Amino acid sequence: MRQILGFMLLMAAFGIGAVRYIDHSGKPAAPSVMALATKPSSAAGPAASAGYRTVTLRDNGRGFQVEARVDGRTIDFLVDTGASAIALRESSAAKLGIHPSACDHNVKMSTANGVGKAARVQLDRVEINGITVRDIAALVVPDESLSTNLLGMTFLSRVK
Repeated sequence: MRQILGFMLLMAAFGIGAVRYIDHSGKPAAPSVMALATKPSSAAGPAASAGYRTVTLRDNGRGFQVEARVDGRTIDFLVDTGASAIALRESSAAKLGIHPSACDHNVKMSTANGVGKAARVQLDRVEINGITVRDIAALVVPDESLSTNLLGMTFLSRVK
């Protein structure tokens, strides 16, 4: 399991490196628009015609960046389909009241900045413009290992 997670994190780091390379070469890294959709819960507001709630994200030249509410607090993310999980920088996790101890950092990971360790955490709720996903696994990563928070597949796999 650790090897699989390590491989996925290595692939995420490779994806980040590829995005940076493409960004510097002047070629677009991805389409300029991305849409996320999820079926609304019974308490949700207006929905799209197929019974889905949608959010459209625009590429700002540095990727699909989004502001999300995590457990009631606003956090900025880069959408990263190559990241296996939501990755929170320690400083962002601290804003959420999450303070893993040194012994909690037991997940081996690889990023563009090298190999390191992260702590597994569980987030109660992540919301982007009305799309809410509950009970999501995430990783807390040292600030020096990651330049921005990543909205990875533990969130993206639960939306369409």
